[in-house]
Amino acid sequence: MPTNIFLLNIKIKTARLSIFSNVFLITIKLIAGFVGGSVSILSEAIHSMMDLIAAVIAYFSVKVSSQPPDKEHPYDHGKFENISGVVEGMLILVAAAWIIYEAVLKLIHPAEIAYLYLGMIVMLFSAAVNIYVSKRLYKVAKETDSIALEADALHLKTDVYTSLGVAGGIFLIWVTGIHILDPIIAIIVALFITFEAFKLIKNAYLPLLDTSLPADDLKQIQDIISNHTTPQITYHRFRTRKSGSHKYVDFHLEVPQEMSVKEAHALCDRIEIDLRNNIERLDINIHIEPL
Repeated sequence: MPTNIFLLNIKIKTARLSIFSNVFLITIKLIAGFVGGSVSILSEAIHSMMDLIAAVIAYFSVKVSSQPPDKEHPYDHGKFENISGVVEGMLILVAAAWIIYEAVLKLIHPAEIAYLYLGMIVMLFSAAVNIYVSKRLYKVAKETDSIALEADALHLKTDVYTSLGVAGGIFLIWVTGIHILDPIIAIIVALFITFEAFKLIKNAYLPLLDTSLPADDLKQIQDIISNHTTPQITYHRFRTRKSGSHKYVDFHLEVPQEMSVKEAHALCDRIEIDLRNNIERLDINIHIEPL
């Protein structure tokens, strides 16, 4: 099983990759947008700027959330990643609002786009880069259960779709000569981004309210505990929650009154070992009660 330091290094390196790729894509999108006068390409540049801010937030939140518990944060720093996810979602909404604003202005004051071929090349190249980076982010997010990296991956995933959409729109403008398609495509991009942002905010915000673990995790944990119970050994007050990539479970274990403290402690040890062997980053608290 990978060590915490090894996983942290992977998370930090992947977050850094996202920062570098976004800086590069912002540069080429701004050049293509200003040279060609395309609001849809400029909207993509703005989208990438939000991606860059999100990548920077993810980078620092990953470093902070991986710090061990301390006096002020005895339950670790995991929720910094959830806060990061909420902030990133809000940034996506800001980007969407800005794109719509610029698109409406372009509808009111239409203008032709120059160098259409340049715009298409930049958008297709951007999509290709973000496909690679987002897949890398999703892979590491799944391996480390990082909501910050998952949020960053979602940013880039939406960028892939919107870049392809803008490239297709520019191609239609090239074929048809209808330049008003440019701001219309930009608005469609913004609406798609808004939908993705609300999903991200919901996923990142719920753990801040200490909601239970997902149903699959709950079933796995309860099945493992049940393997150690009998008619004379039962449990109740079962609770779970999540903080970043760390999972928490606590419950009351009822044992026969004649069971010694040593025997009860050994039983708890067996349950904890079994749970940790099957579920990574799990913190367990068991309260013993006489049946």
